[in-house]
Amino acid sequence: MKKVLIAGESWLTVMTHMKGFDFFMNGNYDGGASRMIECLEKSGYLVDYIPNHEAPRGFPNTKEELDKYGVVILSDIGSNTLLLHPDTFNKSARTPNRLKLLREWVNGGGGLAMIGGYLTFQGIDGRGRWHDTPVEEVLPVEISPNDDRVEIPEGTNPVTLVEHPILEGLPKNWPYFLGYNRLRIRPDAALLMTIENKDPFLAVREVGQGRTAAFASDCSPHWGSSEFYDWDYYGRFWTQLVQWLMKQ
Repeated sequence: MKKVLIAGESWLTVMTHMKGFDFFMNGNYDGGASRMIECLEKSGYLVDYIPNHEAPRGFPNTKEELDKYGVVILSDIGSNTLLLHPDTFNKSARTPNRLKLLREWVNGGGGLAMIGGYLTFQGIDGRGRWHDTPVEEVLPVEISPNDDRVEIPEGTNPVTLVEHPILEGLPKNWPYFLGYNRLRIRPDAALLMTIENKDPFLAVREVGQGRTAAFASDCSPHWGSSEFYDWDYYGRFWTQLVQWLMKQ
């Protein structure tokens, strides 16, 4: 199976312009998954993308729907977006718990990756709310109950610790990043890269019949610098991450 689901990594910005007595508002929609999607598709993968505003209704609700994919990637998407289906939030109807569904899907052989950002892991003001969830149980890292962001405006370069198929053929000297989510490695996980010489940057884990990965920074700006986003090895890294998660 060479099908990947990417959920999240989009945002709507609303701005108020005040000019003396008068003001007006405008909005802008944008996303940061396009380069990753392009790279994976060039490598032969079929990619379905569900932006944040479509995920409450559009994310899979059953194991059968999840089984269409070899890998699910969650990027800058809060846990509430998957927990609160519109039928539950608006109509008080019962709907599946998609966090529990993801946990069981991974244990049954699925590949799950979480990419860092302001709304993954615990995120800004703790609003990502992935701590103490069924998804955290299968990740290779433990998530803080508090705001876990580390902002590094001066930039920092992650350090490779070990050889691994995900990192095969990649330079040991990576581009700089401008921030990350501070995480704790699990005892049964493999720590592949660190950041700031101490915290997990890239970690992986075998869980039941499946595999999981945690990438502590962003796949796009602002934490993911333009140096990383335009890196010649950007596509190779994400492709090899997906290959490993799929056991290819």
